[in-house]
Amino acid sequence: MSQQLLESVSASNLKSNLPRMDIGDTVVVTFRIVEGDKERTQDFQGVLIARTGRGISEMVTFRKVVDGVGVERIVPINSPLVAAYEVIRHGDARRAKLYYLRDREGKSQRLRDRRRGLKSLQVPETTTANAAKA
Repeated sequence: MSQQLLESVSASNLKSNLPRMDIGDTVVVTFRIVEGDKERTQDFQGVLIARTGRGISEMVTFRKVVDGVGVERIVPINSPLVAAYEVIRHGDARRAKLYYLRDREGKSQRLRDRRRGLKSLQVPETTTANAAKA
């Protein structure tokens, strides 16, 4: 009985408009910041390095480098203070947690793009149009 009650309460607070975010993706998180009676939004763009928990208590960790200093932010996915998530780039990660990025500096911090092999598969439109005429 109590388990069903907990699940029903948590299901009503889950966000339904979340994009698919995987480990290694570069994501822009838009936060609602309330200062007195004013409300503004602030963006945080970073790499998704960890995901923990499930359901209402799921947390994600984002990392970015500002002026040579690494900044990490741990965010509850279903927090009402988060206005939106936007995936900018899909990174190619082969691990579930990317904590090793903390020890990297410079270009070695970057992850490969997951779609890196698709450019060789695309056929230019001019060759297909010429083949259709023949």
